[in-house]
Amino acid sequence: MSTTTVAPETSAYTPSAESIAAVLAPGEKPRRPGPLSASLTFGWRAMLKIKHVPEQLFDVTMFPIIMTLMFTYLFGGALAGSPREYLQYLLPGIMVTSVVMITMYTGVGLNTDIEKGVFDRFRTLAVWRPAALVGMIFGDLLRYVLAALVIMGVGLVLGFRPGGGVMGVAAGIGLLVVFSFAFSWIWTWLGLILRSEKSVMGVSMLVLFPLTFLSNVFVQPTTMPGWLQAFVDVNPITQLVAAVRSVMTGAPDAGAITWVLVASVVCTAVFGALTMYRYNRK
Repeated sequence: MSTTTVAPETSAYTPSAESIAAVLAPGEKPRRPGPLSASLTFGWRAMLKIKHVPEQLFDVTMFPIIMTLMFTYLFGGALAGSPREYLQYLLPGIMVTSVVMITMYTGVGLNTDIEKGVFDRFRTLAVWRPAALVGMIFGDLLRYVLAALVIMGVGLVLGFRPGGGVMGVAAGIGLLVVFSFAFSWIWTWLGLILRSEKSVMGVSMLVLFPLTFLSNVFVQPTTMPGWLQAFVDVNPITQLVAAVRSVMTGAPDAGAITWVLVASVVCTAVFGALTMYRYNRK
């Protein structure tokens, strides 16, 4: 005759209120950070990346210096009689060219972070959803300002003398940074839809080279063939260079300045919305 042993029934452990309170953080639940606070925090993250990898500043220091020296002494004697005379026309344009080209690294960096899974973690945080993208561009603003200041410093050493003085230079850099912030949203959108950082860089250069070189950066558009002038006149870089050059020389061009500001708002609204639409569904 077999006997069956029945295990004694055990009751589930229920923690007491005191033991639960002991492992929880004391005080009230922290407030959710606002959009500006969260964006600035992510912007600080972008600057910390520069601190740990200072080589990232090569494109905002050495590249602008090389561009300024190369084009000043390459074309100065042929186009204006002397490098110093040509520099008065060239420097605002080469500043725009250098900073606008740097904007593409926003999309490249975003694509790299996505491939590494960093943005998957950001999306799980209880913060304003666009904060990671806006903060990343905020961090890049420092790069734009630094590149502009480097070029201005080199230009002053070589003999550039802005007729608009300090205020004109500050206004020109301000217009350039505003436009670059808006322009960066194009690259963030491309960083989300393209598969690799090499693709982002390739498409960016394909767009940037015609825009920056087929403009009024190096020569007056009146010296160009008629069919090329038609493209140069509608080129957004032409309008930006005209606006920056005008305030630096002390003769502000109201039409060009207005165009830059309106285009910056439109570009931010359109490509910012496209970026967020893609970001929320990626």
